[in-house]
Amino acid sequence: MADAVADLLSFIDRSPTPYHAVAEAVRRLEVAGWSAASEADVWELSPGDRRYVVRGEGSLVAFEVGSAAPAETGFRIVGAHTDSPNLRLKPRPDLAPHGYRQLGVEPYGSALLHTWLDRDLSVAGRVTFREGDAARTVLLDFGRPLLRVPNLAIHLNRGIRQEGLKLNPQQHLVPVTGLEDAPPFAELVVSELRAQGVANPESDALLGFDLMAYDVQPPAVIGVRGEFITAPRIDNLASCHAGLSALIDAPASPSASRVVVLYDHEEVGSRSAQGAAGPLLADLLERIVDSTKGGEMQALHRALASSCLVSADMAHAIHPNYADKHEPQHRPVVGGGPVLKSNVNQAYASDARTGGLFELLCHRVGVTPQHFVSRSDLACGSTIGPISAARVGVPTVDVGNPMLSMHSCREMAGTADVQPMIDVLCSFFDA
Repeated sequence: MADAVADLLSFIDRSPTPYHAVAEAVRRLEVAGWSAASEADVWELSPGDRRYVVRGEGSLVAFEVGSAAPAETGFRIVGAHTDSPNLRLKPRPDLAPHGYRQLGVEPYGSALLHTWLDRDLSVAGRVTFREGDAARTVLLDFGRPLLRVPNLAIHLNRGIRQEGLKLNPQQHLVPVTGLEDAPPFAELVVSELRAQGVANPESDALLGFDLMAYDVQPPAVIGVRGEFITAPRIDNLASCHAGLSALIDAPASPSASRVVVLYDHEEVGSRSAQGAAGPLLADLLERIVDSTKGGEMQALHRALASSCLVSADMAHAIHPNYADKHEPQHRPVVGGGPVLKSNVNQAYASDARTGGLFELLCHRVGVTPQHFVSRSDLACGSTIGPISAARVGVPTVDVGNPMLSMHSCREMAGTADVQPMIDVLCSFFDA
């Protein structure tokens, strides 16, 4: 268990953005024997082939072709998402009011905004610049404290005790990066690119960027007996890690083809070319069927009819200070194992058949699953599960490990939950 926890924390630390998460996933897959497949090439696949495809730098599909044709055995699919709520830089971020250099940011997803105050932040993402007559895009990570969003002293905000903290994201979440004579942001980017070995781009060659703030405090194991993980982006890098680990660790030579899909943009609705509402998974499954023996007419439809998808996204553990926010008979605890998530209004895609399958998988590896249902008087969050199920037409179950502080700048989960989820997903791939 300790090795799995340490490996998860390393994965999170190497993944400050969705683009870095995919790059780290690619690194791990290639070490384990996977190779890149270009969407622009004609594919010819054989049993045992291990390939991956990256779309938009933030989404990835990795697969292993089974010994039987997909039309006969279908696909075993695990899905997760690479993005997390955060603060993202605006296209023209430079501000210099009142003697400070600041950067304009926009909240991405449903972030707990107050958790971003008074934290040492860095910046990472991807940058596009002109190189000769072409445009080149590279990953960038400043990797050091660069920004801070300072709180307002209570002496100037006495009403906070009675009224609570009220943040206007336009006014109150503008990070400070220096005094007014500090260099503009484009110069910082160019300087950092040079420091990281990119060939001498000029500041006027900067064409665009997708950059975001992240907390530089490293992940940690805490608690009297080391019961907890604290880290940024546990939602949902922990599920990405579990799916990848299961794919890599599963026994070789499967009968059914195995697939892991890691989507970007889940936190903002999945509506993008590389999001769950787009054609990424459907495209790749069709190409796998068409590129393998047995890819005759109706093979795709036959394959989908025999397939199943596990949507892995973190789940809400019962909060000891807000127990009344939880459904009385469905209160997962941190350290209690994988959670099966249900919602009759299809915020989650689980039903009796797919939920029953997950229960069997858990029992196969000696794990007792927990259950989560939202209170009937509270809105329920959602996942890639229902979106992928509707887009591809594959029976789906929504699961996840229990956690606290979801969507905070720094989240909390259980060390005892890391390995069991990997084991269950590994069993799913070997089913």
